[in-house]
Amino acid sequence: MGTIMDNAYLPEEPEKGQSIIPLFAWLSPSYPVGCYAYSHTLEWAVEAGDVTDEKALIAWLADQLTLGFGRNDAIVLSHAYQAVEAGNKAALMTVNELALALSPSSELYLETSQQGRSFLDATLAAWPAPGLPSLQGEVAFPIAIGMAAAAHSVPLPLTLSAYLFGLVQTLVSAAIRLAPIGQTAGIRVCAGLAKTAQEVAQDAIGSSLDDIGGAMFRADLGSFHHENQYTRLFRS
Repeated sequence: MGTIMDNAYLPEEPEKGQSIIPLFAWLSPSYPVGCYAYSHTLEWAVEAGDVTDEKALIAWLADQLTLGFGRNDAIVLSHAYQAVEAGNKAALMTVNELALALSPSSELYLETSQQGRSFLDATLAAWPAPGLPSLQGEVAFPIAIGMAAAAHSVPLPLTLSAYLFGLVQTLVSAAIRLAPIGQTAGIRVCAGLAKTAQEVAQDAIGSSLDDIGGAMFRADLGSFHHENQYTRLFRS
């Protein structure tokens, strides 16, 4: 039987010069990107009766991670990271344009572009690094995260897992405010989706841009309906 000291049971140590501390700052609710203002169509899903309890929320978020924007975000983040590592600004600009174009509605475009621009501006001001490019104009949120992580030598697998789990936490927080679940249920949902986030992150590392795709049609259509929803707490 293995012990806690066996290497198989220990997390992989970051290489010399690498640190995961920036992730704690960047993905904190206090980082000034405004993530609390968005629900990525979850508010519409609650209004429409698609998400009414803990079980339905887990199913909705699991699909978003594996079949929707979570998987696509992870793939473009990975390619942005690799472009910064290689010093290839043309490739970085190309993947950023693609990431922005993947938004199916104006609300979801605003969600990723506003957070991405805010994140990059804040990080350039507070966490500068020689290899961190200063892209002009709109920047997709996962692109900005990938850029910063590469510039600060934060390991890509950890960045991807942390980013995806951060998405889960943000949407669970929105669900709690929308009232289909309480705080204890929210913690259970986050814990229940941790493994899924890690699996999607691992798959994204070896994925090409041609592997991008999605099947969350109801959620995408819901983002259009949300624009005309009578009462709204969130911007998406």
